[in-house]
Amino acid sequence: MRARPQSMTARSTKTPQSPQSAAPREVLLVGNPNAGKSTLFNALTGGNAKVGNWHGVTVGALSRRATHDGESLLFTDLPGIYSLQTMTMEETLAADYIRSHPNAFLLFVCECARLPLSLPLFARLSAGRKCALVLTKRGQFERGGGRLDPPALSRLLQTELLFPEKMKKRELRSAVFRMVAGGGEVKEAPLPEEVYRPAAGGLSRADKFLTNCWCALPLFFGLLLLLFWVTFAPGLPGDLGKSLIERFFNDILGGCVAGVSSPVLRGFLRDGLFKSVGAVLCFLPQIFLLFFGLLLMEESGFLSRLALLTDGFFGKIGLSGRAVFSLLMGFGCTAAAILTTRGLEDKAVQRRTVLCLPYITCSAKLPVFVTLASAFFENPFPAVLLLYVLGVGLSLAVALFLKGEAPPFVMELAPLQIPRFEFVARSLFFQLKQFIIKLGTVILAFFLASWLLSSFTWQWRYCGVEESMLASLCGGLRFLFAPVGMNDWKIAYAALSGLIAKENVAGALELFYGGFPYSARSAFAFAVFLLCCSPCVSAIAASARELGWKTALLTACLQTALALLLCYATYFLTSVGWWGALFLLLPPLTSLLIKDHEKIHRKRTVLAQKLHR
Repeated sequence: MRARPQSMTARSTKTPQSPQSAAPREVLLVGNPNAGKSTLFNALTGGNAKVGNWHGVTVGALSRRATHDGESLLFTDLPGIYSLQTMTMEETLAADYIRSHPNAFLLFVCECARLPLSLPLFARLSAGRKCALVLTKRGQFERGGGRLDPPALSRLLQTELLFPEKMKKRELRSAVFRMVAGGGEVKEAPLPEEVYRPAAGGLSRADKFLTNCWCALPLFFGLLLLLFWVTFAPGLPGDLGKSLIERFFNDILGGCVAGVSSPVLRGFLRDGLFKSVGAVLCFLPQIFLLFFGLLLMEESGFLSRLALLTDGFFGKIGLSGRAVFSLLMGFGCTAAAILTTRGLEDKAVQRRTVLCLPYITCSAKLPVFVTLASAFFENPFPAVLLLYVLGVGLSLAVALFLKGEAPPFVMELAPLQIPRFEFVARSLFFQLKQFIIKLGTVILAFFLASWLLSSFTWQWRYCGVEESMLASLCGGLRFLFAPVGMNDWKIAYAALSGLIAKENVAGALELFYGGFPYSARSAFAFAVFLLCCSPCVSAIAASARELGWKTALLTACLQTALALLLCYATYFLTSVGWWGALFLLLPPLTSLLIKDHEKIHRKRTVLAQKLHR
């Protein structure tokens, strides 16, 4: 039903708007990958955009409003771009965004060392609009022998320059707001030697070492092994921190509630709150160490060289060397790693990488695997390491199964540098804050709901677990893990709770059993299920953003069904021993070899047949 003309006229009458209520002018942060756009964005807006010392960190447009002296600007951080003739998905996104915002101010961020190569792109992007040039990493450039004359360069290009490296945040923000108020079109011009002198070229000794596969790959695996050893081995920092938090929740807080007279309140505090939350929070030191080690390798520039060295291997299974960044980020968070796949070369490679990532052991699975391993081994380090290796192997097997044509590998090596303390500290704080927020909201709500349903009957009478509402609701699930020696609905409930968040599994085991009550064979089969099943809802949502909801949900269901079959197979194979398992696996492996041989034998060229005759 249409509105009356009088109403339309009344609504169309304009009222004066204050500067604060008017839409702010937009400023686009553009430039080559790894130039420092996201770092500048965070400094100007106080945001928490993901930053890192590698190509393709930013994978989407991120906008945030900032105000200075009563004036507002909308800053948008865009993925890195080399040319308007784009090659990768994030470059296409950046180019389309720039074209669709012709009136936005352009803040072109460029490394000092790459200025001559970046000026043609700067001139093309800034044609017909106001712009300014931000030059980063000046100290590193000058240490390498490079020199530039900022006033002469500004006059030559007819644009303002900004060097944010040693500027305070308020000073930086003030300078940018002033530049946006003025600004002008850039003039493309050659750089004479008296204005700009490049740094010395060639690879340093460190680069030569880290781009040699016989040196860098053993170093990487050695560092990774050391990281896991420090994180999980008994008596080392990860284990000591975990023990201190466990003692705090079990002995101190548990002792405080022991004298509570009300059994309901005592059960709520001891089982529903302290025991369950403590079972997950105690892994905070180990998660801290794991993130710390990965951040150091990322910030130092080592991962860029690893991507270069592994591209040949990943190309053979249909991935790309740039997939290394996403796969290693999968050790931290699967959902975050899935979002980084937008930086890959094309949609097919992205799809294959997204489907591989759920098998990488994320930090949320860590509490479950350590809980299972600690039930049988005084030193859980080898068992947990085996599960991590198994996860990587399954991920690569999925990539091989989905193998497609590998695209050309194009990536710029990030500079080698000593990890910045501020960057590492900010990133660690953000990751741990996200873990604690998740623990204090979704996971805590699940624990409290589980305690409530497992402690009361439908008549709200306080009771044991087997008489509770949860037992009547989930009793039919007891057969789910019966083939692996666990005819118990509580185990099935714990496993399925991991589909919400994997940390729930460790809390549910602590709530119901205080550990893991079944055999080592059952524990290993259970771990295989958790390793292979669908990721958490956050990761499914991230997959849906990249692949679509239909594909994401169908993949999650298939993964969970396959995980259950692999769980059964693992329990059966461990029951017949290693030689028995090899005997059972030999016929299908032989069949595959014969099948491949027949394909090669039939596929003959005419020339080959003539030679045979």
